[in-house]
Amino acid sequence: MATVKKQPARKKIRNAVMAPRKPARPKLPPKNAEAGGRASADERKLRPTAAIVPPQSVAGRALTLVVAIMSFLACLTVGAVSIVWDAADAWQNDLVREVTVQIRPADGVDMLREIDKAVALTQEFAGVGSVRALSDEETKALLQPWLGEGLVLDSLPVPRLIEITVDDPAALDLNQLRQALESQVAGASLDDHSVWTSRLSAMAGAVVIAGFGILALVMASMVLSVVFATQAAMAGNKDVVSVLHFVGAEDSFIAREFQRHFLLLGLKGGVTGGAVASLCFVMLDLFTRETAGQASSDQLSALFGSVSVSLPGYLGVFGIVFLVAVLTALTSGLAVKAHLAKAD
Repeated sequence: MATVKKQPARKKIRNAVMAPRKPARPKLPPKNAEAGGRASADERKLRPTAAIVPPQSVAGRALTLVVAIMSFLACLTVGAVSIVWDAADAWQNDLVREVTVQIRPADGVDMLREIDKAVALTQEFAGVGSVRALSDEETKALLQPWLGEGLVLDSLPVPRLIEITVDDPAALDLNQLRQALESQVAGASLDDHSVWTSRLSAMAGAVVIAGFGILALVMASMVLSVVFATQAAMAGNKDVVSVLHFVGAEDSFIAREFQRHFLLLGLKGGVTGGAVASLCFVMLDLFTRETAGQASSDQLSALFGSVSVSLPGYLGVFGIVFLVAVLTALTSGLAVKAHLAKAD
């Protein structure tokens, strides 16, 4: 029985390699290949790169709402401080420009003659605008809330008041006027409202300090919210950040990507909060104008004058929006760098 010799494997491979092949048919370039190549190259150039941080993530929308609320509260604080500061400044100017002379009744002293003497003496001083003694009816109107109607001033030891309007507070020497009145007019005393002025200054300073304290707390809360949101974004994009960091991307590059994202986010939230706060200021101004003559509106006008935010208040709103955007970007960048430093 004939035996069939098996061909070695090396010989099979050699025969397969040495076997003649059919010449390959050259491939012709397709039509408009150059135009297509240029189009694809241009398309690759114009194709935007994907952002590391998803711009429309749920955490981003939630943080935008938080930043908008914080910005709104900060702008309200600035507006309230502006209103109180303007009111306190107006009160101080009114008190500085008004001085009161009080003449107390005494036995054997003609009250009307002493009043005329005090009026004539006061008009001689520089810086004094007008001097007017309050009439009996005006004095009764001042005492009516405490003593009731039907007062007889001659039967009561009621002091008489003289109202002095000051045109130039710097030119009027109050100490000299006080000494002249006390020496030449019996029972006369000068009240320059210095006690009220000092109290108003202290109140305005306390309100400003409290406003800055509230503003600092609001900003601190916003910074903490941004830190937590940055950490959440880092955790959500951990694989992408790790790959970038592994292939040699610098920490500053990764931090800039997060800063760009959170800068836009903070700017959007800040503008929203500032716009809503400005709208509230305008509505408050319109409300006080529409309700003029009512008891509540008159009380507000008596305390704060025209309840409206002045130009420095609106400039403060723009400053808050800018501060919110900058703080958001800086906080996110620092948080990213700290996280990458721990990862290293």
